[in-house]
Amino acid sequence: MSAMPSSLPALAGPFAPGNEGAYRRWRAAKLVNRPRSIEELVVPVADAGALSPAERSALLRAIARAGFAIYRSGVGAEDGTLPRRLGAQLGLRRLDANWLAGEDGVSRIAVSGGCDDHAGFIPYTDRAIGWHTDGYYHPQQRRIRGMVLHCVRPAREGGENRLLDPELAYIAVRDRSALLAQALMQPDAMTIPERTDESGVGRAAQSGPVFSVDEDGCLHMRYTARTRSIAWKDDAATRQAAALLQDVLATSPDVWRIRTEAGMGLVGQNVLHDRSAFIDDPRQPRLVLRARFLDRPAEGPCRNG
Repeated sequence: MSAMPSSLPALAGPFAPGNEGAYRRWRAAKLVNRPRSIEELVVPVADAGALSPAERSALLRAIARAGFAIYRSGVGAEDGTLPRRLGAQLGLRRLDANWLAGEDGVSRIAVSGGCDDHAGFIPYTDRAIGWHTDGYYHPQQRRIRGMVLHCVRPAREGGENRLLDPELAYIAVRDRSALLAQALMQPDAMTIPERTDESGVGRAAQSGPVFSVDEDGCLHMRYTARTRSIAWKDDAATRQAAALLQDVLATSPDVWRIRTEAGMGLVGQNVLHDRSAFIDDPRQPRLVLRARFLDRPAEGPCRNG
């Protein structure tokens, strides 16, 4: 395989090409702390909107290990303020209020009746959603780094999520090919074409890397498994890297599965996740509150080798 192009950004630490010693130290620290069961990531809380010090610490420890935590509370009523209150306690304060969210910046994910702005967008259907990170279509200055998904009502059947820590996805790719990991760090590796609507261009085209490094040295990932409305850089290395990443997602032993019930939720970094198709109870349709943040959870410094 040929060498990577000079368009790769300058990097230091474990993610820099050729810095094998730093990478091996970072990798070892990551793998020794990864959980062995999903139960290790489930934290019972009395009230997710008002955590005790012990509950907060337990959530942050789980997030540091796997990129996310699952909380279980007895709060089943719809409370649109809960995702923001929970996030603030964990350092998630800069809310990304997308245009489909409510006035409070929180999205209410439920099956659309087809007569509102949500119609036609997959999250607002009962169909399966493939692997992705949230906000993969955003410009780099609006990277989604943290998220809260709070279940108010589950579906009658289905609606399960699979979850994977992006750092483990990076390790799986780099261990098999450092050059292909570099290909996914090219600034034009993955492009989301523009979205048009009745008014013209609803969202401009966005090119960017799959894996990148924030100013604080933390690894960030933007990805979608969609095959439509996406364009990979047309070179051999990027095509091979995209195929390798698909294989990692299909075979990784580090993928967790969870079906949240009422009062349960996910909080943490913007991890890779998907959603299975589901069947609703028409009397109590599935409802998930989603808040997305530009911040990472607090007290989670990156190990930079």
